[in-house]
Amino acid sequence: MSTAPNRRAVAVVLLIPLVVTLALWSFAWPAARIAPRDLPVGVAGAAPAAGQLQQRFEQREGAFEVHRFADEAAAREAIEDRVVYGAVVAGPEGPHVLTATAASPVVAQLLREAVTAGAPEGTRVRVTDVVAAPSGDPRGSALGASVLPLALAGMGAGAAITLLGLRGARAALTLTGAAAMVGLAATAVAHSWLGVITGDWWTEAGAIALTVLAIGAAVAGLGALLGTRGLGVGGLLMILLGNSFSGVTSAPQLLPEPVGAIGQSLPPGAGGSLLRSVAFFDGGAAGGPALTLVLWSALGLAAVLVAGRRRTTAAPVGGQAPDSA
Repeated sequence: MSTAPNRRAVAVVLLIPLVVTLALWSFAWPAARIAPRDLPVGVAGAAPAAGQLQQRFEQREGAFEVHRFADEAAAREAIEDRVVYGAVVAGPEGPHVLTATAASPVVAQLLREAVTAGAPEGTRVRVTDVVAAPSGDPRGSALGASVLPLALAGMGAGAAITLLGLRGARAALTLTGAAAMVGLAATAVAHSWLGVITGDWWTEAGAIALTVLAIGAAVAGLGALLGTRGLGVGGLLMILLGNSFSGVTSAPQLLPEPVGAIGQSLPPGAGGSLLRSVAFFDGGAAGGPALTLVLWSALGLAAVLVAGRRRTTAAPVGGQAPDSA
């Protein structure tokens, strides 16, 4: 009896538990360790009340990154620009909490609870939602759930390019066209039908398309360089790590270090942040995520184009390299 089938059977028996363990770790561990880590919040108002609020935040060392503002107007502007997730304004009638559920419902609740717990008994704590989540998605659930379908769309496009043997300019154009179509279709569903994103329609479509392109180009680039093994690496990066480390359902600063930073450096996390910025904050703080997606797109497409050119030059004289143009 040949030992090859037995070896493959043993490999399957060992590989499946390993994959399941990795998946549980990547999804469950960050969720079980959610806590503020250098979470940007603001404090505004006159001293000494504002100073006391700042000290309360700073007592939790490493939890909050406190930004001081002169008044409530400045704090509101910082929230709208996504400099901070929320702020507390010290006033004669007690603390006034400014939140942004559109930025993160989890952080908004955390900030309300932290200020209420620290306020003297009987003090009335006012809460104002400066940038509210849309009525169609008040808890941000739909936006958080959108990351996985976009990752799967990009993964599918990149895998199709690899398995169909497309190379060079044809592969790049196919990836770009597929990403553009996904951007249009997803925006039609999320904006026009469900109403869970409420920014400029075309800007949202562009953000979604760029996210799918970055994921698809990365997977196709890995496939062009490593063959079908590259698809496994792409799935690990984009689905297991990229999706679970994205922080879209909470906030990157609530995830264990360095999970939040890793997630924002991968296309799913950067795409979620970019979509949130253009959907609710008029593009505030969109530059960093957009640059991350552009870099992933450029590197992936470059790998696809270079692999196509190598295949063309490696073709025998009089021969034709399939799908290299």
